[in-house]
Amino acid sequence: MSKYSTKIPAIMQQHYHAITGLTDDFCRNKLNEEYQQLARYAIAALCRKKPSPLLSGNIDTWAAAILHALGTINFLFDRSNNPCITPSKIADAFNLAKSTISNKSKQIREMLKMRPFHHHWMLPSKINDSSLTWMISFNGFILDARTLPREIQEVAYEKGVIPYVYADKFTEMA
Repeated sequence: MSKYSTKIPAIMQQHYHAITGLTDDFCRNKLNEEYQQLARYAIAALCRKKPSPLLSGNIDTWAAAILHALGTINFLFDRSNNPCITPSKIADAFNLAKSTISNKSKQIREMLKMRPFHHHWMLPSKINDSSLTWMISFNGFILDARTLPREIQEVAYEKGVIPYVYADKFTEMA
């Protein structure tokens, strides 16, 4: 199952809709569509876990923590980024303590293997410009996959190491 899927088990539909309602509203008012879509993917991925952690706990806490987790790995709290918001503003919007959100955010990042510069959870608009996203180990050397032959890019893409075959981007532009 793709991490970019919103397919979820029928038993989790109610939880999915309740949490996405909260995250969608927050993203519309304070963030953007990219965060909204990534939040939906993260919620769906958590719904597919067996057993789903979303079956216990407060939906407000889950919604805030999912946004915090995505914000953490996408540098949402860095004032040089746009959008930018503080963890306190997320906590205030959901009437929760920052520590509660931060702790749950850490659990989510571990469960979904979220980490900075990993393309699965990165804002799509940031992928092309992120050198670290494209770094791969090849024959013991760290290389920028965008500079490698198409055949190597294809293998790296098939293994999920890079977000797409960069060489195809130039084919589409021609």
